[in-house]
Amino acid sequence: MSSITYASLELFKEFRSIPDDDDTRDEILAATVLATSRQIDRLCSKDPGGFALAETITSRTYSTVGRTYADRDGVWLLVDDIGSTSGLVVEVGNGSSWSTLTGYETGPENALERGRPISRLCTPSNWADGRRVRVTARFGFPAVPEEIERATLIQANRLYMRKDSPQGVAGNSEWGAIRLGKIDPDVEALIWPFMSPGFG
Repeated sequence: MSSITYASLELFKEFRSIPDDDDTRDEILAATVLATSRQIDRLCSKDPGGFALAETITSRTYSTVGRTYADRDGVWLLVDDIGSTSGLVVEVGNGSSWSTLTGYETGPENALERGRPISRLCTPSNWADGRRVRVTARFGFPAVPEEIERATLIQANRLYMRKDSPQGVAGNSEWGAIRLGKIDPDVEALIWPFMSPGFG
């Protein structure tokens, strides 16, 4: 499991008004932030740690079948989130031999400048159906989006407080008992724009 978290332990302690010099709960607090980060990955259909920029450059291979669409700019290939153009290499081939592709475009336009990842590549012609594309890059987002960081803090706080409501019920003598939902509504609103739509 990825050890990348979308909010720091220090920020979570500040969020919960825990003094910096109080380290008695650091282990459980850190574990809660880590578990919440992976929960948000699953909700948004991201690879573990996918909202952060990968530290290393890796290669991923894609089939062109079912992953392309055309518009006036050319033919687009959907790829995993790419967080940097540094070291980006695109190759086409048959799985055993590859040739470097040049003259491609990235999309959406100005994605990295807006803090969003590159999620598609375009060529003026076709990607040659049935062929494969190998992309070498630093995958992920350029940086963890502020909305994801805030959602992590809110949901981690909810998860941490779960120890005080073991049956999923919270309340007091004034307003009675209520059943807690699995995901905070504000978290759902924050992560909704990052949830991946289907593509058929």
